[in-house]
Amino acid sequence: MRPMLATPATSIPHGGDWVHEVKWDGMRVLADISDGRLTLTSRAGNDVTASYPELAPLADLYDDMLLDGEVVALDGGRPSFGALADRMHVRDRRKAERLSAVRPVTLMVFDLLRLYGADLTTQPLSARRELLERLDLRGRHWQVPPVYDDGEELFAATREQGLEGVVSKRLSAPYLPGRRSTDWLKSPHRTTVSAVVGGWRPETGTTDRLGAVLLGMATPQGWRYAGRMGSGIAGRAQRELAGLLAPLARDSAPFATPVPRVDADGAFWVEPRVVVEARTLEVTRDGRLRQPAYLGVRTDLTPEDLLADARAEAGGE
Repeated sequence: MRPMLATPATSIPHGGDWVHEVKWDGMRVLADISDGRLTLTSRAGNDVTASYPELAPLADLYDDMLLDGEVVALDGGRPSFGALADRMHVRDRRKAERLSAVRPVTLMVFDLLRLYGADLTTQPLSARRELLERLDLRGRHWQVPPVYDDGEELFAATREQGLEGVVSKRLSAPYLPGRRSTDWLKSPHRTTVSAVVGGWRPETGTTDRLGAVLLGMATPQGWRYAGRMGSGIAGRAQRELAGLLAPLARDSAPFATPVPRVDADGAFWVEPRVVVEARTLEVTRDGRLRQPAYLGVRTDLTPEDLLADARAEAGGE
């Protein structure tokens, strides 16, 4: 099963037919508990159970259950994608256990899709949410965050607190696995973006040491050139990116829009397969990222996911 997806909102809906939740800056997962074991599956369909051993005790709570939620790494009480990025790619159990002691994660559970063998996806959100809250899922590494009646008030509060935004959900809506629906509407504060790497430039004074990457943002027509990013790329981050990009070399830029000569001269082009997360002051009218800073690689998203999101925002899905 793939998770249900939200559609970008043009405005936050009003009325008693809707509830509103915090939009968490983390990694979307389905948490499947069966036969005394927990399996975590990412939005891209990858098994990421080994990355988060601190969530394994969830399997002791109920015999059979399927949850939808977001894995977040809290820093000072707020989710930090940069902190989570250090955990996302780890598949070695021992290394994951060491990291869990110093950079623990929390699973924010917001939906219940199966309980004791009963498929709940056809039930309205109101019924699923009522049952989820009755399960009393409170633990050191998981919780069920509250929902709110006033979406605009929550939107203002999340902006003030530096959170990612708000998701509004229709109470009468069923759960539609793998589908994007206007029954779920997302209203983000656009401080972080997901983009692909389409090229890289050497560090000043070198010819082969990665110093900055050239980013592409998804559009319905393909990858729009979005600018150069060097901030935050040093040390381990530099080595990680260089290793991922090395086998993806190609002869020309993969972008559907021109790359300015100041960025293109001396650049090395790569297939747009690596998705990264960047913090930016804004996305300008011409689609450029203003002062982007590297946060980490997104192993939970594929380039195809970003293109599908772009088509949905343009009304193509």
